[in-house]
Parts: sequence; C-alpha cells; structure tokens
Amino acid sequence: MNTSTALKIPASGDSVAQTSASDIQIDISHVGKVYQSQGTDAPVTALDGVSLRIRRGEFISLLGPSGCGKSTLLNIVAGFQSATSGQILQNGRKITKPDPSRTVVFQDYALFGWMTVQQNVEFGLKAKGMPKAQRAEIARSLIAMVQLSGFEDKFPHQMSGGMKQRAAIARALAPDPDILLMDEPFGALDAQTRVLLQEEIARISSEAKKTVIFVTHGIDEAVFLADRVVVMSPRPGRVRNEVLVPLPRPRTADMRSDPWFVSTVKDLWETLKPEWQKGE
Repeated sequence: MNTSTALKIPASGDSVAQTSASDIQIDISHVGKVYQSQGTDAPVTALDGVSLRIRRGEFISLLGPSGCGKSTLLNIVAGFQSATSGQILQNGRKITKPDPSRTVVFQDYALFGWMTVQQNVEFGLKAKGMPKAQRAEIARSLIAMVQLSGFEDKFPHQMSGGMKQRAAIARALAPDPDILLMDEPFGALDAQTRVLLQEEIARISSEAKKTVIFVTHGIDEAVFLADRVVVMSPRPGRVRNEVLVPLPRPRTADMRSDPWFVSTVKDLWETLKPEWQKGE
C-alpha cells in the first residue's frame, strides 16, 4: 500500500470545512474549561478555545500527554461537565447533560460486580423498559460481537481485564447510541492485550458504524484506530494539529508495518517527545 503522500496536517477544522452541515454530528466551538481552585491557589485552565467538527460515523482519536485536557473535553461532550466558555452542539442542539445517545467506556471497566456479563449488557435496555426476551437477544448478539460467547453467566471477577473491557464495550453499545466515547479504555491492560483490543475496537466500530471519540496518549494506538487524529497541546489544552489517516478499513495488524503508518508515528513522536518529557 502506497500512502506516503496522503498525510495532511491542516489547521483545526479545515479538514471538514467542505462538509455539509447535516453531516456534522458534533460541533465543538471555542470551548474553554477553567477549574476554580480552593484557597489561594490560582485557577487552572484545562482547555482554551478548542474548536472541532466531527462527522457522523467518524472515528476521532484525541492524542496528547497527561493533563492536556483530553478527558476533560470528553467529559464535556458526554455531558458530565459543563464548559466555562464556548459550546458543544450535537446535531445542532447544545449538549447540557448526559444523554442515552452518547455512551462512555472508561479505563476501569465500570461493570457491576454483582451482575453477570449478560446482566451487565442488558442493564441499559432493562432501564429503558425493554421486554426481557428482546433485551436478552440484543445482549447475546453484542456479546458475540465482542467475542465473549460462552461467558454470558460469568461475573467480572471471573474474567481477565481484556474480557472485562470487551463486556464494557458491549454494554455501551447495547442502547444503540449514536456516539461512543472512550476514555483511555485500554490504558490498564498489558501490551499484548492492548494490541488485540485495538484490533477488536477497529472491527467493532466499523461494523457498528458509530461516531467514536477515543482518548489516548498512545501515538500508534491513535493512528491505528482513527480516521482523524486530533493532537492536543500541553495544558492549557488546544487543538495543535490534525492528521488525516488514509488507511482503509477494516484495519488489520499488517497495517502497523505500512510505510505511511511507521513514518507518521515516528514524526508525531519526534514532534511531541520534547513536550511530553517536559510535562512528565
């Protein structure tokens, strides 16, 4: 595959400038977030003027060092926090609170320990009042999608970290959200399991055709998964640049050795390394 000329790092928002307004699912406009400190400590500016437009069905990786505001931005999109300035629109409507159209997968799995895999995946559907037979069928289908068939009656403590995260992904997909928000979901896993789950989420996201915002500080992970990598600056978080990823889908393991992939990961590392070393 020859994609060596496909790299593009435009100014923020330029990559979707020609997109129809109806295709923009999330419109992040001049978002700032300031945390007011207690006592004599100065306020902390986590985000400063972040603008980003995300297409329907697009997979976006938010890449940057710890403390650059990636998770803060994700939490504002989720409706868990409010912006200090600016706004975020979903399909033209301002996001002000959590909504079933957006579900979140966290790093710590957040499964209910007293529930089986089947019960965990069914939870959101049961809360919506869906009939038992229907929700059981949907849950079994999603459990199969994340390759956990046969583990429906297992409890979280009986599974590995990778299996727990697969179950968490199935639970997040069960309510059929429009948008899947993933906050460093593989950060607590060993390297081998992490690579395997990267390939799984690449497959699942393609099959489910969801809009995905994926927070990570792993450069190779960001590039492998995304349609577009949004690189954020150290605090205060701003959109530093964007990388359009030309790799076809479905993503496969051999793409990690593609010359474009290798050179892009290297270039991003050389660019970000001094700032990451300074901050960490």
